[in-house]
Amino acid sequence: MQDSSTQENAQNTIEASIVSGILSARIRPGTRLGESQLATLFDVSRTRIREAMMRLETRGIVTVFPRRGWFVVEPSAEEAMKVYAARRVLEFGLLRNMGRLSEAGRKILTDHLAQEKLAMADGDRQRLTVLMGDFHIRIAEIAGNEIVVETLRDLTARTILISMLYQSDFHAAQSHEGHCRIFAAMQAGDFITAAEYAIQHLDEVETGLDLTRRPDPLADLRTSLSIPSLSLKNP
Repeated sequence: MQDSSTQENAQNTIEASIVSGILSARIRPGTRLGESQLATLFDVSRTRIREAMMRLETRGIVTVFPRRGWFVVEPSAEEAMKVYAARRVLEFGLLRNMGRLSEAGRKILTDHLAQEKLAMADGDRQRLTVLMGDFHIRIAEIAGNEIVVETLRDLTARTILISMLYQSDFHAAQSHEGHCRIFAAMQAGDFITAAEYAIQHLDEVETGLDLTRRPDPLADLRTSLSIPSLSLKNP
């Protein structure tokens, strides 16, 4: 029989795996998360899966439909705007209150930006999606506030789901340049400017979304059959 600590670790692993799958753009909005299948994959009871799903629901990552089960959320346009508003508040405050950038932190961000540049050169969009979100999480980790890291991970996961639904064009170079400006200000010790650049960067990303688009319920099947997508904009 599992003790409470083992049970909690199992739930944390389930939650972390699902959030990680979203952050790496492997799990798409609207993906069904079957309790039986997950129970088999994680070798736990359906009760443990249900508890993990309920915790993810409170974090805004999944939702449940009666008689249908658990699904990864498909954020509405209104929810998308609220997520970006929350990120502005959180990231501005985080950077505004940072006092210094350590040498270790400088190296982490330098290496990260180099990875972004390499992924752009390789044309690896999925890798870029991961890196673009990770940049902001790395800053929170460098600041050393675990609560902010956890909150920002959830918001970033929701941002990636939003981009999958509403981003018609992927402006990797623009996002990379935004990250470089933030980092340059941090290196100079000007965290007020870094915070302002973070707001500017998030504004640019949100402006690039087409919030009039409707999710395509046949997207995966359409891709499999190589059928061109129809216009999904509202009339």
